[in-house]
Amino acid sequence: MSRFGDLLKGKSEAPAPAPKVEAAPAPEPVVEETPVVEETSSLEEMDKVELEAYGRKHGVELDRRHSKKKLIQELKEISE
Repeated sequence: MSRFGDLLKGKSEAPAPAPKVEAAPAPEPVVEETPVVEETSSLEEMDKVELEAYGRKHGVELDRRHSKKKLIQELKEISE
C-alpha cells in the first residue's frame, strides 16, 4: 500500500532523514578587461571594442550595436 494509505490507517513511521546537501562555492566575479588602445593604430584597423575604448578615452560614449563604419564616422565627427 502507499505511504498515504498507511498514514490514514494510523501507521506512522519516522520520515527518512533528508540527505545533506553542501552549498556550492560562490562563482568568481567576471572581470572584463579594457583593451589597450595604441594611438598609432588607425581607426579602421581597430575592432568595435577597441573603438569603444578609444572613444571613452576621449570622452565619447559609443554604442557598439552600431556598425563599425558608423562608430568610426562618429569618432571622426567629434575629432573635427
